[in-house]
This record gives sequence, C-alpha cells and structure tokens, in this order.
Amino acid sequence: MFHKIYNRIEYTLAKMFDNVFYLLNEVISSGFVFIFSKKKKRIEELEKEEEFKSNIICRFVLDGIGRKIGESVAVADEDILIIKSRNKYLGVPMKHIEEDGKTLLVKGLIEQDKAELMGEKWRRENLKEIKYDDVEE
Repeated sequence: MFHKIYNRIEYTLAKMFDNVFYLLNEVISSGFVFIFSKKKKRIEELEKEEEFKSNIICRFVLDGIGRKIGESVAVADEDILIIKSRNKYLGVPMKHIEEDGKTLLVKGLIEQDKAELMGEKWRRENLKEIKYDDVEE
C-alpha cells in the first residue's frame, strides 16, 4: 500500500513539475519574443526619425500660403526645427513641419515671439560669433 501511495505522489509531483516547466517555457519564450520585437520596432522608429531629421536640413521653409520663411539649419532638442530667416533664427516645433517635395511647409499658425525666443536661445548656445578683433593676424 505504501508503494501505491508513493507512486501516486511521485506521479502527481511529476505532472505538476511538467506543467510548471511548460508554463515557464511559454512565458519566457513569448516574453523574449515580445521584448525583442518591441525593441526592434523601436530601433526602426528611431532610424526613420533620424533619417527624417537629417533630410530636413538645408531646405527652404514656406508658410501656409507659400511665402518663403527661410532655410532650415538644425534640429534642436529633438523636436524643434531651427530656421534661419534673414538675420534671425526661428524655432518651430516639428509637429508643425510637413514635407512638400524639396521644400518644407509650416502648417498651422506659429507664435512669432516664441519662435524667435527659441531660435535666439539655440543661436546663443550653438553658434560662436567671431569678431575681427578676436582674430590674430
């Protein structure tokens, strides 16, 4: 009788371990596939975003009615397009920028004052003006 009980306990434990290992295997395999596929998608998104940002530099920028605002010169803080407009720099959020062939369009209304402030901030941080007095001959 003791032998039957022992065999029954052994069989039950073996079945439980099989089920646990099966579940762990399923969780691990599906979890890793999910993690890897999510990471791969994120890498592809970042590559597309980086390519877009590098392709929008040195393009003419037009406003909504087709007037030339200036030329795109940089991307600041990952989401601000810097536009050189005559002797000013303007900062326009990327969500307002749309590609149109070889030019870029600013869609919607932008606040000129804020755009000038963002552009001026970028200019102060990234451009160093050289004066003739500073240059050694």
